[in-house]
Amino acid sequence: MTANTRVLVVTSSILGAHGQSLGLAQHFQRVAQQRGDLTLKVRDVIADDLPHLGLEELSSWQVTEEERTAEQRELAARSDALIAEVLDHDVIVLAVPMYNLGIPSQLKAWFDRVLRAGKTFRYTENGPVGLVDGKRAILLGARGGKYAGTAMDSQTPHITHMLGLMGISQLDSVFAEGLNMGEELKETALSDAHQQIEALVASL
Repeated sequence: MTANTRVLVVTSSILGAHGQSLGLAQHFQRVAQQRGDLTLKVRDVIADDLPHLGLEELSSWQVTEEERTAEQRELAARSDALIAEVLDHDVIVLAVPMYNLGIPSQLKAWFDRVLRAGKTFRYTENGPVGLVDGKRAILLGARGGKYAGTAMDSQTPHITHMLGLMGISQLDSVFAEGLNMGEELKETALSDAHQQIEALVASL
């Protein structure tokens, strides 16, 4: 990355200060702040309380800016701002807990607004093509059990495909797993994850 790399950290734990994925994000931030060439911004989709995407908001995207009502302009502005934020950063860090084998619904609501045809991808005769170039993504995953590399990890492919739809193909993943499988395993998993995060920050 070039000097003054801009990093967007997206957190999505409903457990607040007790969230293990939030802890991974905070460790990333602490290490990153030790460098003088990284600019950090945090987007907490839980605090944002993003609603599920509805028809009225979706419809607001289909209307030209000149034709939108005041309500449609307000609804479209939500997606516009989140997309602009993604485009304004070089690295997207996703701190993601696993809930029932998937991602938090609030994070899905964020993805539903940044994955937008004509803005971050477009449809072609050969399928969708991403419009977001030159970005790098980092997944910080916290999980109570062990799922990475197994058929039960439906979360990682989902995130990979959603990022890929935008054109973000460079994805590094750090998983802290087995966090509910005993204190010793938890401490080892978190320590290993912290070391991997430190190496990733050094590579930015």
